[in-house]
Amino acid sequence: MKARVKQFKFNRFLAWFDMIIKDHGFLRFFYNNFHKVDENLYRSNMPTPSRIKDYSKLGIKTIVNLRGIRKDGGWLLENEACNKYKINLIDFKARSRAAPEKEMIFEAEKLFNNIEYPALIHCKSGADRAGIMCALYMLIHKGHHPDFAKRQLSWTYLHIKWAKPGILDSFVESYSLDYRKSKIKFMDWVKNKYSPKKLENSFRSVWWINRLLDDVFRRE
Repeated sequence: MKARVKQFKFNRFLAWFDMIIKDHGFLRFFYNNFHKVDENLYRSNMPTPSRIKDYSKLGIKTIVNLRGIRKDGGWLLENEACNKYKINLIDFKARSRAAPEKEMIFEAEKLFNNIEYPALIHCKSGADRAGIMCALYMLIHKGHHPDFAKRQLSWTYLHIKWAKPGILDSFVESYSLDYRKSKIKFMDWVKNKYSPKKLENSFRSVWWINRLLDDVFRRE
């Protein structure tokens, strides 16, 4: 029994080391990038167990992890904390450096229609994947104007549109242009007009900003 306890503590040490050092979690101790989107939705960067405890006190019922199942220290600690504080954790894979896939958008529609609110959406930094998912929430679940949804992709949340994640801005802007012409509903646009390949072929980013984000800050 004592051996199992020692092994458990050792594994927890490795999990914390993995989250704080390898995943740059020490930076998130200084800035949570936590924001209220509306009365039912919040967004942030990757939360620590203590922050999950605080979020449970806010009444948050669901946390959506946009990094997918990773089996690393941060994911394991997040699972443990959500179980402890009775928050439903959903792993949902989103990308920050490619045009949103149609299948992902359809899955996001199901997600927003079925999760228990209030909810928190997070990725690693809370900037890009959290931004596009909150924009999709505005477009799909709330039916807001695309110009309003675009505000979820801004420097306020550390999103930088001149790098590869700027394709997410181009995605919302592409819909916005068609919406101005015909008032087409967002999901109809996704099904009938949106082309991820065409969007990716037309998008250009600034190479040195990409190197800064990817190699120095290790953004995902």
